[in-house]
Amino acid sequence: MNYREVEGTREYVARLEHGRDWRGQIESFAETEGIDAAFFFGLGAVQDARLLFYDQEDKEYYPVEFDEPFEVVPVVGNISWLENERFAHTHAAFSREDGGTVAGHLDAATVFAGELYVREFETRLERTRDEVTDLDLWSL
Repeated sequence: MNYREVEGTREYVARLEHGRDWRGQIESFAETEGIDAAFFFGLGAVQDARLLFYDQEDKEYYPVEFDEPFEVVPVVGNISWLENERFAHTHAAFSREDGGTVAGHLDAATVFAGELYVREFETRLERTRDEVTDLDLWSL
């Protein structure tokens, strides 16, 4: 395991805007506030979602699209740098009206209502290609 100690600094609570992209708003917020590393979690509801599934054999992400409303139960993730841009690595679990769930790596979702908690760290985290998994992972 690779690791390093980090200290938390600023903390935020935010309400996401209705009709805008969930992950895109986090990335825009991180850019505006100059956040180079953070963890976040959120809850709320979305109108649709595009999740990504990483096939470990093919080493490819495959999208799964949902054109239906969901409750967010929850969204969790982190902010770091990927290819010179702030990136919100986001995973989500969504529930349907009947209690069924779908979950995965969140690519995009249209916000119906959303609340977010963000804790920034006093460091910069960057992602680089990992040769074993072919994923963009933290360079620690």
